[in-house]
Amino acid sequence: MSDEYRLAREAKRDALIKLGVNPYEVRTPERELAGALKAAFEAVEAKVAEGAKLEGRALAGRVLANRRMGKAVFLDVYDGSGRMQVYLNAKGIGEQGMAIYDNIDLGDFIWVKGDIQRTRTGEVTLFATELRFLTKALSVPPLPREFTDESGNKQSIDALTDPELRHRKRYLDLMVHADVRKRFEQRSVIVAAIRRYLEAQGFLEVETPMMHPIPGGARARPFITHHNTLHMNLYLRIAPELYLKRLLVGGFERVFEINRNFRNEGIDHTHNPEFTMMELYEAYGDYHSMMRITEGMIRESARAVRAFERCVDVSSVPDSELVFEWHGQQLDLGKPFARRSYSELLREYAGVDLHDAAAIKAKAGQLGLETPDDHYMTADAVLEATVQSKLVQPTFLIDYPTAICPLTKAKPGDPRICERFELFICGVEFANAFSELNEPVEQLKRFTEQVEAGLKTQDLEAPKEVDLDYVEALEAGMPPAGGLGVGIDRLVMMLTNTESIREVILFPHMRREHADATAAAKQRAKIAAETLADELPNLPGGKDLASLVEQLRDKLA
Repeated sequence: MSDEYRLAREAKRDALIKLGVNPYEVRTPERELAGALKAAFEAVEAKVAEGAKLEGRALAGRVLANRRMGKAVFLDVYDGSGRMQVYLNAKGIGEQGMAIYDNIDLGDFIWVKGDIQRTRTGEVTLFATELRFLTKALSVPPLPREFTDESGNKQSIDALTDPELRHRKRYLDLMVHADVRKRFEQRSVIVAAIRRYLEAQGFLEVETPMMHPIPGGARARPFITHHNTLHMNLYLRIAPELYLKRLLVGGFERVFEINRNFRNEGIDHTHNPEFTMMELYEAYGDYHSMMRITEGMIRESARAVRAFERCVDVSSVPDSELVFEWHGQQLDLGKPFARRSYSELLREYAGVDLHDAAAIKAKAGQLGLETPDDHYMTADAVLEATVQSKLVQPTFLIDYPTAICPLTKAKPGDPRICERFELFICGVEFANAFSELNEPVEQLKRFTEQVEAGLKTQDLEAPKEVDLDYVEALEAGMPPAGGLGVGIDRLVMMLTNTESIREVILFPHMRREHADATAAAKQRAKIAAETLADELPNLPGGKDLASLVEQLRDKLA
């Protein structure tokens, strides 16, 4: 914003103060929402032949349009429920009120009171008899506008169209784009529907730690932080799984958590380093019960979105109306989800047998894929390249290789295959579930093999340490169980026909804009040096390195 506009707004702020008006009012008088006022007026209007009126009603909101016609003024005032036109003149609000009006800019917040009637043009309007100023906005809102160019042609400019600016300054995006606000309202509707569905199924919502001493529960690079008092590194959780299953050991039978996970990975249209997951665990369940729950939960979420769109009760929406468009595809969420086996689809689309290591390696070479030593990891890469995009309608991909599923029970009769599924829609993974491994000796063996393989291949996503405390918990006895994780952000993307995960996260991560990049880099280096100084003395031969780090800290200081 140019200095010229800011100075003009600051001058109006100062003028309000001279009038005895607080430009940042402490309290707001009682008010009603614009949507409720319009509904109440229309209810009266339906009973009165003509001249319907609501007397002495109040409204507060942001001014986003200002039309002056001689001595009369029309403002558009927006609150969380919508827009109301407000009529002002000196007869209604007096000279003091008009003096306040003279210092109103677009983006300011006001409170008005008066009678509600229709104008001669048919607009439901509040005819103000009182005006109070609530908040002065010092910046100009990025509203759409029309203008006439030098050739006399009418032109229009849309509001805030740059995607990066919209994500970086989401408050402006929400201010001027009603469709964006609606999308986030739909997100809340979806999360509330998931909670209602799970609570109706007897699940208890719980909260588990966000900082873990050992990263676990999924393959991913973690974010690392440091606890100064305890002199130990902690990891922002990549999954709550191992803590939730400890609760099954403790006696809870059905638990779920909706919260953030953090994975230090790339950013694209379906990935954000901080994202929302729903994870649940059911004692005495298995991956079959998880399929039932997944399908029911997604269907109820879809029903809630339809009900929200149509302003009807959720129970009135039939399965036949749960058809959603996403990525140009019509997705029928009201029909039973398909179930296809991993090995069957690999044979169908890649032409190879899951257990044929040579054929898998040859196929990977044809596709230009990396071929790690573990042929089941290679098979998974081949499946991702050849099968996933074909799974358009909701499909449970079931029965994965046990070798790539360290927390899953093997199928009875074939230890090479385990009871795991992932749900795919339009080629995108939405859910992951297991019949949970609860045998402590086998779990320790798999954890150990996973850590050793990661060290051998220098796999940055593999766990670096065995979670012995979790194994000890299993030794206390965990009942047979099913576990499920569902990505909330991707579910919202599908149900709102949104292409990018950034459009369904209120404040997605962006590259930081530094006022002083050098100072910021120095600060990050100091934090890293402090962590090294705490950790190096605990390592063999680490004291000499620690002294070098101390010298570095002194220089940075």
